[in-house]
Amino acid sequence: MLSFFWLRCLLKMVKGNIIVPEDILSFCCNGLQGSTSAPRAREPGEQEEAPGAMASPPAAHNPTEVQMSQLVLPCHTNHRGELSTGQLLKWIDTAACLSAERHAGCPCVTASMDDIYFEHTISVGQVVNIKAKVNRAFNSSMEVGIQVSYEDLCSGKHCSICKAYATFVAQGPLGSKVRLEPLIPQTEEEKIEYSIAAERRRMRLVHKDTLKDLLTSSPQETELETRDGSGAVPAERTRVESVELVLPPHANHQGNTFGGQIMAWMENVATIAASRLCHAHPTLRAIEMFHFRGPSQVGDRLVLKAIVNNAFKNSMEVGVCAEAYGQEMSVSRRHINSAFMTFVVLDQQGQPRTLPMVAPEPGDGERRYREASARKKIRLDRKYVVSCKQTEVPLSVPWDQSNKVYLSYNNVSALKMLVAKANWALAREKEKVRMYTLEEDKFLSFRIEISVCIPASRAFSLLSNLRRRHEWDSHYVSAELVQKVDDDDMIYHVVSQKLRNENKPQDFVILASRRKPCSKGDPYVVAFRSVTLPTHPARAEFTRGETLCSGFCIWPESQDTSKVAYYNQAMPGYLTYVTTNVAGLSSDICSTFEACEKFLLKNKEDLISRLQDF
Repeated sequence: MLSFFWLRCLLKMVKGNIIVPEDILSFCCNGLQGSTSAPRAREPGEQEEAPGAMASPPAAHNPTEVQMSQLVLPCHTNHRGELSTGQLLKWIDTAACLSAERHAGCPCVTASMDDIYFEHTISVGQVVNIKAKVNRAFNSSMEVGIQVSYEDLCSGKHCSICKAYATFVAQGPLGSKVRLEPLIPQTEEEKIEYSIAAERRRMRLVHKDTLKDLLTSSPQETELETRDGSGAVPAERTRVESVELVLPPHANHQGNTFGGQIMAWMENVATIAASRLCHAHPTLRAIEMFHFRGPSQVGDRLVLKAIVNNAFKNSMEVGVCAEAYGQEMSVSRRHINSAFMTFVVLDQQGQPRTLPMVAPEPGDGERRYREASARKKIRLDRKYVVSCKQTEVPLSVPWDQSNKVYLSYNNVSALKMLVAKANWALAREKEKVRMYTLEEDKFLSFRIEISVCIPASRAFSLLSNLRRRHEWDSHYVSAELVQKVDDDDMIYHVVSQKLRNENKPQDFVILASRRKPCSKGDPYVVAFRSVTLPTHPARAEFTRGETLCSGFCIWPESQDTSKVAYYNQAMPGYLTYVTTNVAGLSSDICSTFEACEKFLLKNKEDLISRLQDF
């Protein structure tokens, strides 16, 4: 009875916000545990346990990891009892910012938020679980990975909502940039995210150029001009403009407006614009990358503008921007942020409804209309190539200008994911050549590595040029450079020797993507994967082959020595060849790599190779 008495008193004190004296709290806890012994003396260096705490949770692998759980209340929801996307964005941004500040040790501000695809809605009474942790720190910015899921407390069901990547910048006194300490990944998952973060950063930087290239190569006629637009809704009718005053609750301790708050306000006006087109309550399905161009502070007025740029059959794109000014009569406005949001309208069965067409305004309206069509194609390419799992990507994805960045990203990230796997097993060793294997559910992968007396940059230059591979790899007959996409990506048509039980040689269309190290400790990377080109269809004189993931990683061991490793996810047609070498019944792979070493040593001072370095 004593235990229950003290428990009831403690609960009353907590409800009344009364501070409980430590000796009473200790007595309560000891009583509840059935122990009346004196408190145990702490060992030297032992941390004091928080009053009333139970067992300490296991230490997280990543010290920057932050977990947030929020119960969805009616005040967080829309008319359907579903969590407002704006509120979810605020929680996401808060968790990500806390994670970034854990690593930086100083205030951080949101620089950008990558595309977000919302898989499900969340209902009132459910719990939103958010996990955020820093994937990689660069000079003054860092990438934070965020995973969002919901939990149904009644059924115990858990379901993924979205995955997001945010970039934060550390700020010192007076807004100065802070140089960040590098992050050291510990687990296999962390090593994968760390490695691919550099590739995602590269993709963000070229996003605008991708859109510009697609618009340049697209026909000037819009979709509206090729179909009956008599029933189209003028875009001007969907225009929304709203103003918000930034108050202290909207800002951090430095007075800068929370990025999540700005995103929530932007989502609000975008929803109104979408509703004006469809005269219904739309559902937000995707958000194009947020990019913050400057800060806003407490006391600023934020003008939020939104308009429907284009309406497709079952979805619409709404463009929204935020501008800030400091005084009521101020003329100049600062552009804070722009974003593009994709909405759908669901029927009673949860299926997207057909939407009315939009008639764009002349001039800027027509430009936004065309850009929305280009962004839709890019969005589909990106979601198809980047967002799905590696095993779900078709072997030979069609290559074109709009998806070149994302195919390159997928090519390099797939190889980096393979490199970061933890279960490689040494299968064979012949002199200096070591062969490892990795057995997974659907793939048998192998890795060949050797140390070579050659600078890593020189080996990188030689091995990334497929036109010279026949000089050391007897399986290659020829490699023709079909298209130079840019300095880092090239497409080759490769012809190889005949396979056993085949009466004609194989050919491949291969995208070769090469990357220099992003920071100290990163390898040089040369990644290969199959693509399809309309100019090079399968021909009768060849058997068209495909490669899912292969390539080289080159680590500098010293100024003049490198570790060269070749990785390959073996396709079914090569399994017999690989397993024969693994079992020691053939030395073909090891002999090929020994020839590779001789090729590197012979050509390490080659003048042509020097000129090709960049």
